[in-house]
Amino acid sequence: MELTTTPTCARGLARRVPYARVPESPLSSPLHALVGRDLSRSYGEQPVLDGVDVTVSPGQRLGLLGENGAGKSTLLRLLAGVEAADAGRVERPDDIAYLPQEPHFAPGTSIGSVLAEALAPLHEAVRDLESLGARLADEPDLADAYAERLEWAQAHDAWDADRRADVAADRLGLHLLDRDADIGWLSGGQRSRLALAALVTRRPSAALLDEPTNHLDDDALILLEEFLVDLPGIVVAASHDRVFLDRVCTHVFDLDPGDVGVDGLDGRLFAGGYTGYLGAKQRARLLWEQTYESQQEHIGNLRRAAAGTARQVAPNRPPRDGDRFIHHHKGARVERTVARRVRDVERRLEVAERQQVRKPPRRLSFDQPLTGPAHGQTSVWVRDLVVRGRVNVPRLDVPAGGKLLVTGANGSGKSSLLGVLAGGLRPDGGTVEVLARRTGLLVQDVAFVHPDRTARETYAQALGPDRAEGRPLHDLGLLHPRESGKPVADLSVGQRRRLALAILIARSPDLLLLDEPTNHVSPALAGELEDALGASTGTVVVASHDRWLRRRWQHQVIALSPCA
Repeated sequence: MELTTTPTCARGLARRVPYARVPESPLSSPLHALVGRDLSRSYGEQPVLDGVDVTVSPGQRLGLLGENGAGKSTLLRLLAGVEAADAGRVERPDDIAYLPQEPHFAPGTSIGSVLAEALAPLHEAVRDLESLGARLADEPDLADAYAERLEWAQAHDAWDADRRADVAADRLGLHLLDRDADIGWLSGGQRSRLALAALVTRRPSAALLDEPTNHLDDDALILLEEFLVDLPGIVVAASHDRVFLDRVCTHVFDLDPGDVGVDGLDGRLFAGGYTGYLGAKQRARLLWEQTYESQQEHIGNLRRAAAGTARQVAPNRPPRDGDRFIHHHKGARVERTVARRVRDVERRLEVAERQQVRKPPRRLSFDQPLTGPAHGQTSVWVRDLVVRGRVNVPRLDVPAGGKLLVTGANGSGKSSLLGVLAGGLRPDGGTVEVLARRTGLLVQDVAFVHPDRTARETYAQALGPDRAEGRPLHDLGLLHPRESGKPVADLSVGQRRRLALAILIARSPDLLLLDEPTNHVSPALAGELEDALGASTGTVVVASHDRWLRRRWQHQVIALSPCA
């Protein structure tokens, strides 16, 4: 597998895309490589990808990494055929499934019909084999058709499809839903899990997934990882989930631009999981910085030499009476020597400038305090909290300045608890006291009232001009300056979450409520957020499935159980 690209600043699309592509012909060979050549894509005058080459063979599982907006989702859409590239070409298996971050279904679609559509080509393959097998003795010329159909059915494990669909629905928390219910009644997380259940059921030749671990609890994550590792075909996944990348991916590709390669493989491809990639990435960045500094020092020395050589005819001594006589007789030879030295230095300078690496760009880095200082002794006090059918918390105490991690399976009420603490959800019973002066809530699905406004305008409108000027958006390290002038609708999902988080922390809440804060953000920012959580002086309550975050968590934890 090889993958090279020269991506530039990125742009996400707020558009509706299908959750999967149904194969045009179930008879197509399932074991073709996925190939993209010289792929480029721009939106308006904004280039996103420029000259991408990718080849992924069956059995290889590629993880796409990069800051929000680096072009991961765009590349997936081009490979899946959901969008057409401005330049380049894609060769793909006919049986390719694409799972976007926000799946959308046709109005009036039922839950059962989605799974039935996934099962249909598998049932058809079994029926075809039975029919071809019955005719084979009398019609031996059908042997090739039978062999081709058998290969497809075996690759898709067609005989196990119904059981696989039931297991997927069960472990993804869909088994209690009415199969005849309209999908319009489902939450965003339930729609994502339904689309994933359909993909698991189909067992396609190539699976392209955009942030597939969002909205999944531990059992669902294990199902997804086992399915992808067992899939004999192609997997390409853009993910922020560092544990997922370690467990699933055979290769990691970094879409952020760079001049110095990761382990020498043309910059961005690393054979291995996320943990190994991190070390290689750090070594590559250090090498890039050292190479740049060494080259600049060398170029500076050459420039000074070129400027000074002509004046160094007889350095380090005062002029003598004989100098004029010597210059008269030997001046031509001295001038030729000096000119030769100047030309030599200039040639070396030209080569050094031509071969110099680009200056390492300043990395987008978040190192701001998440909260203001805590006040009082207690921030949250809960007794016998009940929101019928959603959450039940007998007791919860969070001291001022404390850090609480809320865990639990899907449906256990993590988001509902945060909604109650934020004051947006009224409990049906119990007592809740929130003693913080200012509370901020980051929800999972961020939406802005005026998506046509730029990120900078949205930030200023939310905070007021004085506060926005006192704490500018670009100082927070969450959005690159080039993104702050874009309309919110043109930002990626992760960039919109970054903007929402920037607004929250600029208000300096003393109680910060974060619902799945590492969803849709790059692994680099996820790590920086984790560091900031521990250093915050105010009170922080985090609801998260993130296994990497949970492994490192050293503070208070509450595990919720689904309501009966």
